Amino acid sequence: MQNYIFYSKFVSYKLVNMKKLSILEMNRLTPEEFKNYEKISLTVVLDNIRSLHNVGSVYRTSDAFIIEKIILCGLTCPPPNPEIHKTALGAELTVDWSYMQNTIDAIQELKQNGYYIYAVEQAHQSISLSDLKLDKNKKYAVVLGNEVKGVQQSVVDACDACLEIPQLGTKHSLNVSVATGIVLWSFFDQLKKN
Repeated sequence: MQNYIFYSKFVSYKLVNMKKLSILEMNRLTPEEFKNYEKISLTVVLDNIRSLHNVGSVYRTSDAFIIEKIILCGLTCPPPNPEIHKTALGAELTVDWSYMQNTIDAIQELKQNGYYIYAVEQAHQSISLSDLKLDKNKKYAVVLGNEVKGVQQSVVDACDACLEIPQLGTKHSLNVSVATGIVLWSFFDQLKKN
């Protein structure tokens, strides 16, 4: 479908091709190419996520933004699982992942490996995501929490800082998979720029 863009003040039209891309035109990586592709220095830690659909969605978003790894903790169900696959659409096979029973253990291991860790949580002294400044030479991890209780306080205490997504409505709450998408895009946008 062709559309015209109208430029105000002066009568000027520009023809724009708005035809959707085919799958072949998207130049998607194969699973093998994805495994070898340079990832951004970001690990996602899931702290007791109960919904398998949310877990699958995190995989799919992590694949889209070339995240290096997901660490599933506590009651977060690992693949293979048909409910995870429904939303992951195969990303559970491309994104590296591991499972650890205790989220604190995962945080401590990441810190030992030089990661700076953010809990995505509304907290005193949290940093607004819009104010986040990242260093491309550092490694980062983000911890996202349970759909009802959020990130455990003990996990928040173990992190280096808290990130808060600015929200102006009445709920001040986002679905964990939506929050993951917003946060991962922000990290990707800063860490992948030339």
